[in-house]
Amino acid sequence: MTFAIEINNLNAWYGESHILHGINLSVQEGEVVTLLGRNGAGRTSTLRAILGLTGKRTGSIKIYDHETIDMGTHTIPRLGVGYCPEERGIFSTLSTEENLMLPPVVKPGGLSLDEIYSMFPNLYERRFSPGTRLSGGEQQMLAMARILRTGAKLLLLDEITEGLAPVIVQKLGQVVRDLREKGYTIILVEQNFRFAAPLADRHYVIEHGQVVETVLSSELTQKTELLNSYLGV
Repeated sequence: MTFAIEINNLNAWYGESHILHGINLSVQEGEVVTLLGRNGAGRTSTLRAILGLTGKRTGSIKIYDHETIDMGTHTIPRLGVGYCPEERGIFSTLSTEENLMLPPVVKPGGLSLDEIYSMFPNLYERRFSPGTRLSGGEQQMLAMARILRTGAKLLLLDEITEGLAPVIVQKLGQVVRDLREKGYTIILVEQNFRFAAPLADRHYVIEHGQVVETVLSSELTQKTELLNSYLGV
C-alpha cells in the first residue's frame, strides 16, 4: 500500500486564528477522495495547509513519504503536488495556450500539450483566445489543465464545479475519471455532492476544522441521512 499523502494531527492557523484542529486523513496512490462539509468548515484550509499556504502548521503531512510540515511552500509542488484553487487564477492578458505553458514542469511525466488538448477539446479550439474571453467552464478546464503539464500526480481540486452548467460539470466528472485511470491521486473539495459521490472512493466530512466522519463509497446508501445532517442538505 503506497500513500500519496498521510496527514496526522494537523493543526493550522491564519495569524491568531486556529483554523484546523487535528485533521487526520490519508489517501493512497490512485484514489479519489472528497472533503465534504459546510462553508467555513475547514475544507479549503486543509488544501492550503498541505501546500504551506496557511500560517503556522503543526502535526505531520507526509507526501510520498516526505515529511513536509517544515518545508517551504515553493518546494512542496516539486514532490508532485498540483493545486487548482477555487478562484482559478487565469491570467487575463495571456492566451489560453500561454496560460497552459506558464507553470514550470516540476517533475517528469506531465501530460503533453497534445494530450491536454485531447482531454479538453474546448481549450484547443480557444487556444489563441485571451483568458478573459473564456467562459467560466472553459476557465475551469484551463485551471485544471495547467497543473497537468507540471508533472503533478497528487491533485488538490477546490470547488471545480461551482457555478458551472450541468454539461460542463458532466465533462469535468469524465476528466476526473480519466485522470484516475491514468494513476492520478485526487483530493476534491466539493459542495456538489451529486457530482462527487460517484467519483470518490471515500468521503471525509470536516466540521470545525476536524474530520468528524469517514464514509466509504460502499456505505453511501446507509449513511445518506447522516451526510445530509452534516452538510445541511
